[in-house]
Amino acid sequence: MKLVTFTHAQSTRVGAVVDDTVVDSLGSPAIPPRMIDFLASGSEALAAMQALIDSGSHRIPLRDVKLEAPVPRPGKYLAISLNYADHIAETGKDRPEYPSFFTKQSTCVIGTGAAIQRPRVSDKLDYEGELAFVIGRRCHHVPVEKAREVIAGFTIANDVSVRDWQARSPTMMIGKSFDTAGPLGPWIVTADEIPDPHNLELKTRVDEELRQNANTGEMLFNCYEMVAYLSEAMTLEPGDVISTGTPAGVGVKMYPRGYLKPGQTVRIEIEGIGTLVNPVVMEP
Repeated sequence: MKLVTFTHAQSTRVGAVVDDTVVDSLGSPAIPPRMIDFLASGSEALAAMQALIDSGSHRIPLRDVKLEAPVPRPGKYLAISLNYADHIAETGKDRPEYPSFFTKQSTCVIGTGAAIQRPRVSDKLDYEGELAFVIGRRCHHVPVEKAREVIAGFTIANDVSVRDWQARSPTMMIGKSFDTAGPLGPWIVTADEIPDPHNLELKTRVDEELRQNANTGEMLFNCYEMVAYLSEAMTLEPGDVISTGTPAGVGVKMYPRGYLKPGQTVRIEIEGIGTLVNPVVMEP
C-alpha cells in the first residue's frame, strides 16, 4: 500500500495511491484524516483503507491533488550521520563505533513538488538522498529481531543541509533544520511491500546529472539496528521519521562544489518506493 497525505478541495487528509488515482479516506469514517493518527490506529485503519481500495470507489485523479509530506509534522525526525563507508571516506572522518544521530526540526518538512529554498544567509545549500522509515507503533527497548514489527513503512528523504551553518555546531541541528530542508515523500510504502529494505538502489540527480548511486545494503548500521539503538534511549511513537544516512556524492565534496542553485531540481529515486522531486528557489 502507498499511503499519502494529500490536499484536495482545500482539505488535507490521508489516502492511498492506486495507479494514477488517490483513494480518498473521506469514503470511510473509520480512517483518521491525519497520518500520525492513522498509523496509531494500526491494523484497524489499514483494514479500512484496504476495504476502500477494494471497493474501487472514492477515487480522485492523482493529477488533481497536491501531495504533502506523508507525515507533515512528525513528532520526531531523527537522522543518522556517516552511515555509508564511501561517504565516510569522502569526508575523511573515522568510521563511527556507534550510530550517531541528530535531529531535524519538524518545521523543515515539505512534500514532493514543494520548493527547497536557498536561504538568504548562505549559498552552501546541499542535498543528501536517503532512505527513511516511519514508526508505526509506540515502542521502547525493541530488540533487533523484532524491530521490523514497529516500522509502518518506508519513504524517501532529502536531508537538505546548509553546510556552513551545519559546521557551526557539533550537533549539526541548525544547519539541517532550515525551513524547507526536509523533503519527504512522495508516499509511505508499507513495510509488507518492501521485503528487504537493505537491498534497494538509490540514485540522486541534480537536473539530469547523476550525483549519488548506491545500494542501501551498503549502510553500516541497518534500519533494525537503528530502531533497537534509539529505542534503548527513548520511546518511539507512530509517525516518527528516521532517515538512514546518505552515500557518497554530496555537493560539498565535489570540485568545484556542487551546491544547489535556484532553478535546479533534485530528484531522488529509491527502488520499490518511487521518486522525490523538489525544485530549488531563492528564499523569498
